[in-house]
Amino acid sequence: MTPAKTKLLRRLKKLRPGEIVLDSATLAQYAGDKWFAAHQPDAVALPRSTRSVSTILRFAHEHKIPVTPRGAGHGYVGGCVPVRGGIVLSLERMNRILDLNPADFVVVVQPGMNTERLQKIVERRGLFYPPDPASRADNFIGGNTATNAGGPRCLKYGVTRDYVLGLEVVLADGTIVRLGGRTHKNKTGFDLHRLFVGSEGLLGVITEATLKLIPLPPFRANLAVGFDAMPAAVRALHAVFRAGFLPCALELADEFTLAAAYKRTKSERLRGCRAHLIVELDGQKKSVRQEIRDLEKIIRRQKPRFVQRGLGAAECETVWKIRREFSYALRDTGLTKLNEDVVVPRSRLEDLFTFAARLQKKHKLPVACFGHAGDGNIHTNVMVDYAQPGAKGRAEAALDELFRWVIGVGGAISGEHGIGLAKKRWWPQAVSVEARELHRIVKRALDPKGILNPGKFV
Repeated sequence: MTPAKTKLLRRLKKLRPGEIVLDSATLAQYAGDKWFAAHQPDAVALPRSTRSVSTILRFAHEHKIPVTPRGAGHGYVGGCVPVRGGIVLSLERMNRILDLNPADFVVVVQPGMNTERLQKIVERRGLFYPPDPASRADNFIGGNTATNAGGPRCLKYGVTRDYVLGLEVVLADGTIVRLGGRTHKNKTGFDLHRLFVGSEGLLGVITEATLKLIPLPPFRANLAVGFDAMPAAVRALHAVFRAGFLPCALELADEFTLAAAYKRTKSERLRGCRAHLIVELDGQKKSVRQEIRDLEKIIRRQKPRFVQRGLGAAECETVWKIRREFSYALRDTGLTKLNEDVVVPRSRLEDLFTFAARLQKKHKLPVACFGHAGDGNIHTNVMVDYAQPGAKGRAEAALDELFRWVIGVGGAISGEHGIGLAKKRWWPQAVSVEARELHRIVKRALDPKGILNPGKFV
């Protein structure tokens, strides 16, 4: 850091006492997320209010200091890595519920509010906030909003975007704007608040979110189903939809994932299982009990190895507890997990699993697939032993081929995690020249000096 920059940051520290940290140990803690890249910032800002965020951004804008907004740091694409140094702006101290109104079915939260904690609080009031990213015990609403996070329940209920009624955002120059509102319908001007949902910290800093709630379904039931082959599992999935059901979650996992999960969990139902399907329904107790029996009959026509029925929240959570171990089980293999959250049209699901098997054979790398099959969002994990000669080159070639195939069948290179740093390389293939230019126009309009999260995909 140059003497001039050091002097500037010390000035900022005097402006916001107790909120600007410059010691090297703290800076190292904010250098990256769950991806592989890291770069130490020059300062960490820990504001306690919107006014403080505004002051910090106004100062940074005036002096052209890079600012990288940060939530809980649980992203998988390097989205909050401060690649140009400058200030990491962490919203972790802004973690309160500002308003919870059951009559309006609305909750207003600060960006550092933990997702799981929010869900538990509103559920005690008979309300429901459905988006459920796998790391909800650790992540924040602000980060969910910045990446438009999803999760298993988004099949029926939609993603974070569908629950954001309004936002308070601080722009790059420190201007505070309130967008949207607290009504469940609003057609007053452009839907500007949605512009910031999924913007990955490139357009502004979210300091408050007004979220839609819905009534909490009183009952849940699910089926955990094992198969001897993936095609049978995919046929069962399609049969569920053809019968007119819309589950709240429909998850698939492949043989490699299940073998790793068996080693970690010792769950006997995973032993020797080559494909695994979870189907969950929610609603009124009487109807859900009948529908889960009907679903079981439909699925048994595909001759599964087993069907385990879970009735009620406790039994359902037993199934999901194992499902949430899948990602950790893959890490237990000792291989590096390149987690690609690709999405394909629902009709191409079986093709994706078949393609992943070909990719594995061609590049001599395990490829583990699991995830939100109901909407075509399958986490396709290329597993790499970087100690092996040539492994890095084979991994890069496999990813190139994966994304080329996904784009070719009309899919998307990211369904949940975003672009960040990890997917910059494939951004030009995934989005047209005209659309990329439109992204740049919006970015220049809202951040003319380019200080917000620089070095990323726009």
